[in-house]
Amino acid sequence: MKKKFRVALISFTLLAMVSNFAVAAYAQAEGRPEIGYALIGAGLAIGLAGLGAGLGMGTAAAAAVGALAEKPEVFSKTLIYIVFIEAIAIYGLVVAFMIMIRF
Repeated sequence: MKKKFRVALISFTLLAMVSNFAVAAYAQAEGRPEIGYALIGAGLAIGLAGLGAGLGMGTAAAAAVGALAEKPEVFSKTLIYIVFIEAIAIYGLVVAFMIMIRF
């Protein structure tokens, strides 16, 4: 099950980056290469942040469930570090929007 999830996560990340590459290529063909480069950067920002957060979340969630099975009183600590991992994906999304708003 883990392998299928990772394959799906990587394929969705690559799909997000490739779709931005296609739009960037179109913008460069129209004579506006700066828009193309910005879209490539935005695609990389959200794609790589999502990939890293997804892989980290899988590892952290497995560890959190194991820790909660042994000591239920560590729930708040496990919740805090899972929220920090989710924040990484949100930071990537914010950076991508900041890049795209400029053009």
